[in-house]
Amino acid sequence: MPHAPTSGTLDGQIAHGLTAHGLTAPPGLTVLAAEGGSAPAVDPSGPVGQLVAAAVVGIVVIIVLITWLKVHPFIALVIGALGVGIGAGLAPDKAVTSFGNGFGATMTSVGILVGLGAMFGRMLVDSGAADRVVDTLVRRSSKAALPWTMALIGALIGLPMFFEVGLVLLIPIIVLVAKRSGVPIMKIAVPALVGLSTMHAFVPPHPGPLVAVSTVGANLGTTLAFGIVLAIPVIVLAGPVFARFAARWVDIPAPDMFSSRGAAASTGSGPADPAQAGREARRGPATQDTASLPNGKSDFTRVISEPRSPSFTVALVGILLPVVLMLAQAVREAVAPDAAGGWVSLLDFLGSPVIAIGIAAVFAMVFFAIGGGMDRAAVAKSLEDALPPIAGVLLIVGAGGGFKQVLIDTGIGGVIADAVQESGISVLLVAWVVSALVRVATGSATVATVTAAGIMAPIAEGLSTPETSLLVLAIGAGSVFLSHVNDAGFWLVKGYLGTTVGQTFKTWTVLECLISVLGLGGVLLAGVFL
Repeated sequence: MPHAPTSGTLDGQIAHGLTAHGLTAPPGLTVLAAEGGSAPAVDPSGPVGQLVAAAVVGIVVIIVLITWLKVHPFIALVIGALGVGIGAGLAPDKAVTSFGNGFGATMTSVGILVGLGAMFGRMLVDSGAADRVVDTLVRRSSKAALPWTMALIGALIGLPMFFEVGLVLLIPIIVLVAKRSGVPIMKIAVPALVGLSTMHAFVPPHPGPLVAVSTVGANLGTTLAFGIVLAIPVIVLAGPVFARFAARWVDIPAPDMFSSRGAAASTGSGPADPAQAGREARRGPATQDTASLPNGKSDFTRVISEPRSPSFTVALVGILLPVVLMLAQAVREAVAPDAAGGWVSLLDFLGSPVIAIGIAAVFAMVFFAIGGGMDRAAVAKSLEDALPPIAGVLLIVGAGGGFKQVLIDTGIGGVIADAVQESGISVLLVAWVVSALVRVATGSATVATVTAAGIMAPIAEGLSTPETSLLVLAIGAGSVFLSHVNDAGFWLVKGYLGTTVGQTFKTWTVLECLISVLGLGGVLLAGVFL
């Protein structure tokens, strides 16, 4: 059954194409997606051979610019997209307009979500809510259950946070837990890293899954539900199960970079803990405690109070709130698609991505701030600090949308769709391979996702809603395949855990491959039944 977008979700917004965002296409250009039906055919801008050559050369140029010349991915995508458009036969001004239309449409739908998500994640860290979740779960776990607990912590922290922020936040926890429990550090680190990376690859509102949802016109709620279901077995197998082998292959002591949480930030001996400044700001005043000593003497000892933080319940509710709202709306659409009434309108409103994540951000500004003892100035500073780090990500995501629109407007997308359909190869497998190749070449999961999503977007037109969501997950699985020396995450893990290059390959690279291959297997299996 053809995929018919609905106006209440991201796919509906993208399906409106340019007109939904007040944009107009230049003469001779047609938008691939149209609401409520299949897309009109796009007149190719040149012969098939010219289109294929332009696409191949453009992708190679993007990869070379990023990997060899070390050009920022945003610039590389802009150059590559415009080169593809002009090389495929578009007039230069039409190529620029096509790229701008795609950039604007993608930023309209994805940019707001990424910004709100970044604010929520920053409040989670600065208020101490993340600390509360971690400390509560670790304290209530037995030694044998610690690998499973760390996998859960990685997933919970990974749900609202960018990978790099979550990694730096988790490292002091990993080291501290390993030192205090005596459990080999790989049994602690691997499950936590798997939980974090799996959420980054499969579950919105991370930028990668979000831009893939937007680009291929998938339903965000359905993709979120499928992503969570897929993530559970992947985390179990690549996390606690694989950790047993990783601990035997790489038997190293916990590094000394953190003698206590946040110590590295103050001593300069390791990576800065992003939560440390917030912890110090939330500490209450020092008190004096009288300790009785022999001969009737007393000694006054300063007792430094623990940082204030929200309760475990408040922190957990905040993390899960947007997920529950979006899942509820997706379930309603699946179970009662023709339902009407006030409750339907309310549920659809609350479950729309911008509203759900916006509610979570407001919840954090109020309840996380109250629990963490943050005043209005501290909340404002936290929200302000959340936005600069995501500027590069937003530009890459927008450029990926522009690249996708150029592929569509030149007719290259249609050529790719026809070739895949005539080959008889699974669309999901093709999506994974394309994403994995770009990931291995560039080292960037985000670039792999936006590039693969742009290439696969025309093919998604003939897929049902569940199949389109599986396409997003296949792209996400490919985007984390074979992390190696051109990936910043490879060096972050190596530096934080104190492993050699070879040991990092045996642990981090293998676990990323496991996430990718297991994710692909789950997607292909689900595709058999849909």
